[in-house]
Amino acid sequence: MKRRVGVVVFPGVNCDMDTYYVIKDVLKGDVRYVWHTETDLSDLSCIVLPGGFSYGDYLRAGGLAKFSPVMREIKKMAEKGYPVIGICNGFQILVEAGLLPGAFLKNKTLTFICKMQYIKVVNNTSIFTKGYKKGEVLRIPIAHGEGNYYLDGDTLKEVLDNDQIAFQYCSEDGTVGEEFNPNGSTYHIAGILNKNKNVLGMMPHPERASEMILGSVDGAKILKALVD
Repeated sequence: MKRRVGVVVFPGVNCDMDTYYVIKDVLKGDVRYVWHTETDLSDLSCIVLPGGFSYGDYLRAGGLAKFSPVMREIKKMAEKGYPVIGICNGFQILVEAGLLPGAFLKNKTLTFICKMQYIKVVNNTSIFTKGYKKGEVLRIPIAHGEGNYYLDGDTLKEVLDNDQIAFQYCSEDGTVGEEFNPNGSTYHIAGILNKNKNVLGMMPHPERASEMILGSVDGAKILKALVD
């Protein structure tokens, strides 16, 4: 049974069409755009919050988008167990909305970073990551200015105890360390799950690694999981 995927469009996002294209044309999924003021998502089985700069990242990344009417409905869907994934700015929105723990700071370099990045699969038991092997290294682009994902000590312990880390930044051979962490994120986290494992936030862009013409297909399985 195929799922109908909703790609949420906030003012200022710029990866909505990329994500829609991959789901519809590359993965042959059933997908529609969801305008941020919509409140009826009853036809959808899963949600994607794409990357970009919602509301121009005014105040801080994701700080205004969390108040959009659609977020109330997405929270209800997440609480019922529907899959929700936030990519880059979408990850920031999920954190601001309280669907994922932590906070975002500016990159440790204080500059915008746009490059291919290696990440390691830490948890492969979620709907999003089940297509990968634990410890598998993926090559997926990043593009962000506020990607420094912060967790305090107690929250990090809780996240580790619940096996919520989906991905960590790493080297090509899977080595995890400060020198391979592009933005300063706590525990080198590149992606994290909620406690129920049905909500994923990740800074790398899987939609930009779903066709070989872009140099990698390592991200396709993450979005394909929403389709199949």
